[in-house]
Amino acid sequence: MTDDLISKKELLDLTGISYGQLYRWKRKNLIPEEWFIRKSSYTGQETFFPKQQILLRIDKILNMKDGLSLDELADVFSPTLGEVEMSEQQLLERNIVSQISLDLLKEAGREQPLYALEQIMMLYVLDELLMSGDITRQEGALLIDVMSEHYYRFTGRPSELVLIRKMGVPSFMLVTAGTEFYFDNGVKVVLRQPMGTFMEELKLKLG
Repeated sequence: MTDDLISKKELLDLTGISYGQLYRWKRKNLIPEEWFIRKSSYTGQETFFPKQQILLRIDKILNMKDGLSLDELADVFSPTLGEVEMSEQQLLERNIVSQISLDLLKEAGREQPLYALEQIMMLYVLDELLMSGDITRQEGALLIDVMSEHYYRFTGRPSELVLIRKMGVPSFMLVTAGTEFYFDNGVKVVLRQPMGTFMEELKLKLG
């Protein structure tokens, strides 16, 4: 079995949560249905999960469940945002993005008087990756292009952001979550991150 998956038994043992909690959170949409992966094993059919994603999600649920109801948590983890528009000043005052990211957006000729949800999401992802040092300013400009042109195609659907480099030349992709893709030996996958993770963080900031 690949190291990217964890069995249900291993998950329950590792996190200390009960079978009942796991399936109650599933029914409340705190854990996506598609993360419950049925596979054959030597004991018969067994349920597995994407290891990194499920451990991160359970850690968040356990840390947040005392302050929020299960319904409020489900809203945080849902793949969509409610209606909101914000100005540059509001984005800065609420510490959602930095001036560096807004300046990069202006250089790309995509600044707006008010930013809608998809644009705020794009700015947030850009800011997080720039501030963490995961991408350069040049790559940030590429990210703005790919998210501006294609992110709307994944509205309401789980997706992932992928950054690859070949001979030092970067390229971003937005793909459906869980998509398998293969490259020639000269390509390195630098970053692959679920967009849902960014969405959850952004929702908490928009609060």
